[in-house]
Amino acid sequence: MIEVRGAVKRFDGFAALNGVTLTVPKGAVYGLVGPNGAGKSTLLRCLNGVYKTESGTMTIDGESVWENPALKARVNSIPDDWYYFLQSSTQDMMKLYRGIYPNFSMERYKKLEAAFPIDPKKSIRHLSKGMQKQAAFWLTMSCMPEYLMLDEPVDGLDPVMRRQVWSLVLDDVAERGTTVLVSSHNLRELEDVCDQVGILDHGKVLLERSLAQLQDNMVKLQVVFPDGMTEVPPEIPALHASKLGRIHTLILRMNAQKATELLAQYSPLLVDAVPLTLEEIFIYELGGADYAVKDIVL
Repeated sequence: MIEVRGAVKRFDGFAALNGVTLTVPKGAVYGLVGPNGAGKSTLLRCLNGVYKTESGTMTIDGESVWENPALKARVNSIPDDWYYFLQSSTQDMMKLYRGIYPNFSMERYKKLEAAFPIDPKKSIRHLSKGMQKQAAFWLTMSCMPEYLMLDEPVDGLDPVMRRQVWSLVLDDVAERGTTVLVSSHNLRELEDVCDQVGILDHGKVLLERSLAQLQDNMVKLQVVFPDGMTEVPPEIPALHASKLGRIHTLILRMNAQKATELLAQYSPLLVDAVPLTLEEIFIYELGGADYAVKDIVL
């Protein structure tokens, strides 16, 4: 289990993390989402022991992360800017990983060679961005990680390789109980793989819940009101309202049953609940934190 309690990290007086508290259950796939500059990458670097927090605690299985080589040997990460030695090949980096991570499996490394169409002797810097990301996954998954931290993990990969990479990760979750913490702006993809979600903004976690709980606490309805009723009654606390013809689309912070009961007093001709996407939840949850899509006039 990953536990972060009141973590603070500043850079030149700016609080990149400003009292972050979150819990990642063991064996979960936890999606960390938030706008640019929210502190997601900083949080992952702190959890990997790259940065030291100024206050608060960060533990994995009850052990402090900072300067804990034995713990770090069980944790692997793929940052957005994956580091490799400039003259190295995938084969060279394999030897480095094998020397650092005691659980590195040569058997798995050889099996994964078929999954990633990369010449292991070719210099990594001469590979495309997508091929470099494949090399990172090839080496990282060969380490047999207990904890896997990913920052924009499939950025640069084609759709087929994205699916293959996620299949490898989720197989490890199912078969080995790997715990995954992933930060990404691709909310549609996270929706398919995550069972827990945390929304980070301005260095703080606004909320963290299971995806099912998030979807149950907010509802999207398509409503047709009776003749003569052209506008949404002001008593309805809509986070968002739009209209196309006679159909009103409303987003409310409540479950579907409560929303339907609220609308029943207006005798609507139609009330239809539509599943909310994680992207919609993200936008309207952050709406309460003065986050909005602004019109830009060029």
